[in-house]
Amino acid sequence: MSILKISMACWMVANESATRMKIALARAHGVPTVTGGGPFEIAVAQGEPTAYLDLCADVGVTRIECGQGFTESHLNPREIVAAAKSRGLDVQMELGKKHDGGFNRQTLSAWIDQGQEWLDAGAVQLVVEARESARGVGLFDQDGHLNAAYADRFVYAFGFDTVVFEAPNKPSQFALLNHFGRSVHLCNVRLEEVLRVEIYRRGLHSDAFGHTNLRPSPPDSLAT
Repeated sequence: MSILKISMACWMVANESATRMKIALARAHGVPTVTGGGPFEIAVAQGEPTAYLDLCADVGVTRIECGQGFTESHLNPREIVAAAKSRGLDVQMELGKKHDGGFNRQTLSAWIDQGQEWLDAGAVQLVVEARESARGVGLFDQDGHLNAAYADRFVYAFGFDTVVFEAPNKPSQFALLNHFGRSVHLCNVRLEEVLRVEIYRRGLHSDAFGHTNLRPSPPDSLAT
């Protein structure tokens, strides 16, 4: 687990001591934390980005997620990243709309351009939107099928270390792993599904073993 997302606005309405304890426990185990992008969008739309950044820094998260998934705010990446860094916060940017359907050629290119703008401003990672369903959004059509060619465009532009794919359910997780193999970085994986995803990534699942990019190497190869 590379990072723990304190998702949506749950951490803002939960008992404050529970939120702080969750973040502190993650830190104690060496796991960074990141907020979901929704509260950031609402804070910007309400004219309160500074207060939001202050709150994130105060509760002790490592990173914030920015986005324009359901708002049309005009964001200045350099100003936002600088403001976050001044408070000890890293920034990741989410790419994609929540309500506009899957990517097409025009929107895909626009989001890739925007991702590069955020990286140039100092963002550390980019997240490809898939919501909770991975259906009719981002890289997934209405039936939940992955557009592998579009996924390749993100990896070609940014590389596996920088681009992260939301994979909120079993079909999306397996589709991305089948296509990319072990190197792909998945996020929005529920805690109770982490071990299943890791088993699949290592080729120790019956459906994964048939994929040469996931199947474990034979012992002789390992020894050599």
